[in-house]
Amino acid sequence: MSKKSKNSKEALWKDALDYHRLPEPGKVALKPTVALATQRDLALAYSPGVAAPCEEIEKDPLTAYDYTSKGNLVAVISDGTAVLGLGNIGALASKPVMEGKSVLFKKFANIDSVDVEVDMNTQMDEDAAREEYISRFVDIVASLEPTYGGINLEDIKAPECFEIEKRLKERMNIPVFHDDQHGTAIIVTAAFINWLEITGRDPSKLRLVASGAGASAISCLNQLMGAGLKRENIIVCDRAGVVYKGRNESMDPQKEKFAVDTELRTIEEALEGADIFLGLSAAGAVKKEWVKKMADAPLMLTLANPTPEIMPEETREVKPDAIICTGRSDYQNQVNNVLCFPFIFRGALDVGATKINEEMKQACVEAIAKLARKEVAAEVASVYSDEHLEFGPDYLIPKPFDPRLIVDLPIAVAKAAMESGVATRPIEDFKAYEHKLMQFFIRTQLVMRPIYNRAMEDPKRVVYCEGEEEHVLQAVQIALDERIVKPILIGREKVIVTRAKKMGLRLEVGENIDIVDPENDNRYREYWEHYHQIMERRGVTPAMARDALRTNTTVIGALMVHRGEADSLICGTVGRYRDHLKDIIDIIGLKPGVETPAAMNALLNSRGTYFFCDTQINPDPSIAEISEMTLLASEEVARFGIKPKVALLSHSNFGSNDSEVAFKMRAAYQDIRRRDPSLEIDGEMHADAALVEKIRSAVMPNSTLEGQANLFIMPNVEASNIAFNMTKIFSDGISIGPILLGAAQPVHILTPSVSSRGIVNVTSLATVGAQVFDEENADRIPATLKSATK
Repeated sequence: MSKKSKNSKEALWKDALDYHRLPEPGKVALKPTVALATQRDLALAYSPGVAAPCEEIEKDPLTAYDYTSKGNLVAVISDGTAVLGLGNIGALASKPVMEGKSVLFKKFANIDSVDVEVDMNTQMDEDAAREEYISRFVDIVASLEPTYGGINLEDIKAPECFEIEKRLKERMNIPVFHDDQHGTAIIVTAAFINWLEITGRDPSKLRLVASGAGASAISCLNQLMGAGLKRENIIVCDRAGVVYKGRNESMDPQKEKFAVDTELRTIEEALEGADIFLGLSAAGAVKKEWVKKMADAPLMLTLANPTPEIMPEETREVKPDAIICTGRSDYQNQVNNVLCFPFIFRGALDVGATKINEEMKQACVEAIAKLARKEVAAEVASVYSDEHLEFGPDYLIPKPFDPRLIVDLPIAVAKAAMESGVATRPIEDFKAYEHKLMQFFIRTQLVMRPIYNRAMEDPKRVVYCEGEEEHVLQAVQIALDERIVKPILIGREKVIVTRAKKMGLRLEVGENIDIVDPENDNRYREYWEHYHQIMERRGVTPAMARDALRTNTTVIGALMVHRGEADSLICGTVGRYRDHLKDIIDIIGLKPGVETPAAMNALLNSRGTYFFCDTQINPDPSIAEISEMTLLASEEVARFGIKPKVALLSHSNFGSNDSEVAFKMRAAYQDIRRRDPSLEIDGEMHADAALVEKIRSAVMPNSTLEGQANLFIMPNVEASNIAFNMTKIFSDGISIGPILLGAAQPVHILTPSVSSRGIVNVTSLATVGAQVFDEENADRIPATLKSATK
């Protein structure tokens, strides 16, 4: 090993140890999902209230899925006999791996998972017979059925793992899945199917050579035969060479099934003329001279980790037309089990499946294969921006962070479970189920869905002022796919087209997008003269107007909205918020009666959805301005399908302080109640009183606010901005906005930190805002302008 490699490994080992040790030992923890703050909570959570669900479950065991976490809880179970590439290291030493598997369940499919390491050394003598070992292990695992909704067997050596899984599936009425076998097999078979799609080959005529005869290899071969590969065309090799009929060395019942009548005795001999190599063995098991003798354009599944049986570079030297899959993330076509196991369990748990059967596995295979053939979503392209993700030799398998996995795979598995008769809780509304699954990767999905649905009814022309920015282009593609917008991008056409192509986006000028190029627009004179007409008495000269219409894209976008050539505007992904605001107010102005605009941010976290106002604009709003922004914000909250519950916040709690700020918020409350008596609102109050009814009731039993507030009006911009950003970080929240309130037409100013999905969310708000604007101004919009907005 070179000094550089040694140093690299030492650095990796140190980082890995710190990762598992800090900030607390291990990678998983448990947290309660219900309140446990009062004596009443304690009485409900435990004695005597807990007896109620116990009695219901005793009468009907299926209600355990209604009253306990069983339906979303998977055990990762191992005896530590075949851990990764480490071998038989024992149950305790395997715990970091099992914890890691539990983390992946949570991260990728929101499944709660607990690692269970079974030390069989405490159960029997070292010289115990194999049958006794298997029987005892099965008894232990089977006894856990009341606790878990599913069992993921992990890192159990072959051939014991085959019999253990078989017996557990027979005894248990919950899904049992040995991922080392079936996870790899499902992904390999999906890659195989797509390889056939690309090459047009007949699977029944193909020859495969396997290096390795463990659990993964045997399961892969069984799954591949289900995809058309013939058993008689398969040669399996292990440490002793070819598995042939009559061989006695290192044989077991699983290998015996693949013993062939052949004179071949080495993997080198077997590879000659082979079409497919399946490697689940060890680094360096294959030499490039042997690969050279394979058939043209072979499929090389070199899956030993961390170093493949032969490195891709060596394969390319002798077979440049080979299609290669490895287990590594630094090469194309990574066979990673995380593509499968979280999602097959997600679908199985959601329908209460009693097992994971062949139909469900096959459905998972087909869903993975189909996903790779789908056009790559903009959100996927943004994660893998340095790769060209288009179905073909280098993209047979989806990427692990493709968010569509959590939607496509569970749906396919759930349907297969229902059709094969193993679902105890069938899904009735798959559209609703799809939206629920989407919430796992689009955390704003639940809150934004009503806005999206309305936006889809009548997409509007939205101008994106920073149309050259990559995250804006990604957002535009997603918004087009969601069918919520007719986008207009401001920017240099050559730059936009080049970047969109590089990113693999389907943005076509004149077909699904329009571009306004400041360097080449025949409306330039018309625009700068219009801008000068608006601004000539505010210090803007003709020369300044001409310069603005070449360099200031927010001015261009605002003019387009003002002239009726666009319905809404989004800007702010570059530059300062106040600079954009000034241009918009100068050109578009404010709604009649509104003194000042305001900015509101929505925040989604595990407790709910909250709105903060004003986070950007007013340093010290007056009583009238607070009343105004509260009413505007309440109207906007209602568009989300959420009833606004308003808290006017202060350091004073219902008159406990007579400061100027407290008086301002107190007076604003009276003014708002007069202007909108139906609005649920109270204040001035502390933040904890706004969030906890019990605290509020103690100081103000007759409060006009019920439950928990969801719209917080702050006395100044510092308080609102600090509270919003601090809460966002503390609660791991997802923000929507800023949402501009009070402008005469629907426009929005974002911030440079906004994500692509954040831009999409505001796009839907912009479209809905434009719809509402059209409805409210239907009698005042000139006929020519109405026709222009179609």
